[in-house]
Amino acid sequence: MACMKLGSKTDAFRRQGQAWFCTTGLPSDIVVEVGEMSFHLHKFPLLSRSGVMERLIAEASEEGEEKCSINLPDIPGGAKTFELVGKFCYGVKLELTASNVVYLRCAAEHLEMTEEYGEGNLITQTETFLNQVVLRNWKDSLRALQTCDDIISHAEELNITKRCIESLAMKASTDPNLFGWPIMEHGGPMQSPGGSVLWNGISTGARPKNTSSDWWYEDSSTLSLPLYKRLIAVMDSRGIRQEIISGSLTFYAKKYLPGLNRRQGANDSNSSARLAPVALGAAPSEEDQKLLLEEIDRLLPIQKGLVPTKFLFGLLRTAMILRASPSCISNFEKRIGMQLDQATLEDLLMPNFSYSMETLYNVDCVQRILEHFLAMDQITGGASPCSVDDGQIIGSPSLTPITMVAKLIDGYLAEVAPDINLKLPKFQALAASVPDYARPLDDGLYRAIDIYLKSHPWLSESDREQLCRLMDCQKLSLEACTHAAQNERLPLRIVVQVLFFEQLQLRTSIAGCFLVSDNLDGSRQLRSGFAGSTEGGWASAVRENQVLKVGMDNMRMRVSELEKECSNMRQEIEKLGRGKGSSTWGNVSKKFGFRLKSQMCSAQEGSVSNQNNGSGKIEKVKDRQGKLKKN
Repeated sequence: MACMKLGSKTDAFRRQGQAWFCTTGLPSDIVVEVGEMSFHLHKFPLLSRSGVMERLIAEASEEGEEKCSINLPDIPGGAKTFELVGKFCYGVKLELTASNVVYLRCAAEHLEMTEEYGEGNLITQTETFLNQVVLRNWKDSLRALQTCDDIISHAEELNITKRCIESLAMKASTDPNLFGWPIMEHGGPMQSPGGSVLWNGISTGARPKNTSSDWWYEDSSTLSLPLYKRLIAVMDSRGIRQEIISGSLTFYAKKYLPGLNRRQGANDSNSSARLAPVALGAAPSEEDQKLLLEEIDRLLPIQKGLVPTKFLFGLLRTAMILRASPSCISNFEKRIGMQLDQATLEDLLMPNFSYSMETLYNVDCVQRILEHFLAMDQITGGASPCSVDDGQIIGSPSLTPITMVAKLIDGYLAEVAPDINLKLPKFQALAASVPDYARPLDDGLYRAIDIYLKSHPWLSESDREQLCRLMDCQKLSLEACTHAAQNERLPLRIVVQVLFFEQLQLRTSIAGCFLVSDNLDGSRQLRSGFAGSTEGGWASAVRENQVLKVGMDNMRMRVSELEKECSNMRQEIEKLGRGKGSSTWGNVSKKFGFRLKSQMCSAQEGSVSNQNNGSGKIEKVKDRQGKLKKN
């Protein structure tokens, strides 16, 4: 740290308890009271340097007292600073540093220690040291700014606070590699004018390492919140990139908000510090944390991708715990909504901190975050309708993020579904908020619905049907259809729909197999024409025949099982129909809500015969395989 020595005499002051005495040999003729400390000094050295002391001594002398007493209660810096002022008046050696120059500059102004009362007076000395030494150095500017907290009103009058902040902002906004500030001032090696590292004044030829743009985060986090706010505001006005400012805000918040670090282990245990210099070592109070959180919200730009999503969730969780203002909580939710596709399921599982404890997790908050994401997606053109073409979903450029969010919400629904206090309307609202085109498959939604039905067995049949309408049976995979067809918790109407669409999928698969078989026959004939009956071609044909045979056998067994299931269900439905005076399959179909054309209904009624036709086709395929083997 830079320093300057003033005066030439040795120290002629000694302390006894709460009093200071001058050891020049002459008896003191004035006592200066500063707080609880008494200074037994002489009139002439004081009045020859200070206009205020000259007037006070003259007023005390008019009262006729041989040894006058003067009280200075408002001197900046208190007794410790006046001790240095007294030494300066006596010509004792005085060392100016970044830690005391602000106190001395303000005290000199308060005591009117101008050039009128002596050349090279304290105002001139401290002002010169401040401008030519302190403000040119990052560390010294930072230390001087920290001392302004104690005497902020006096420092503001002299523009010391503003000058220190401007100096820090200028250095932080400039590439540090051009000047070597952090390298020289962070305990690193010195550099030669050519840029090489110096060892004992000798150039080693080694080049110093480049410094990243976050080199000033740790230093600026030592400032109190009011001064830090002003520093960030000045940096923003100087055009520093938003991501750099956001990084500094993130560092500052993690340092003074203990709740943000509870999932990071003990790595940051040494970072708990203070919000104000007077509270060094003390944990910030809840009120201080709440104030800091709301200030972070005001300073942090509402822009996507500036800070990690996990950090935003931490801020939101802390804001809920500390009962921050509704606008603060809402702003954090908006920021999260802008980048919800980057969140994880663990982030969404926020406990409900309300006194009512209606649900275990804060489902309402997730609902609002999802609405913010969908609104932003719509603004950016991401919510345009999609279409399905050859099994591929085509649509907006932001389809991938919204698909990720849909998968995330389905996973969240599955996690909160076991909560018995979660009401059906709230579950339905969150599930229905995701657009249909965002889910290529409804397997995740089906899993969440199944868990909810299992955890809420008291739901009525109508509520179950209403809940199951959220999923599209046509968008279930074959595995999900198989599970749903055997799920006793699903309403009968939904099971029938699932079976119907599963048969349609199987028919499509069988037709695809026939097409592949025809293509294989043609390709084999071409290969036999070009390659003859070589050993490699024959082995390939045998393998393909075996694979096709296994696939057809499996398909035939599955079709047979579905025929039995459909036949049994038809018999049960007919029994139910007789009890109500109606036994026709058409009426039952209407009862279960099928809105299909006559062709679809006939396909449903004649499923067994259709499957038999399918078996005939399978036999034809086997005949083709026999012919191929003979060839």
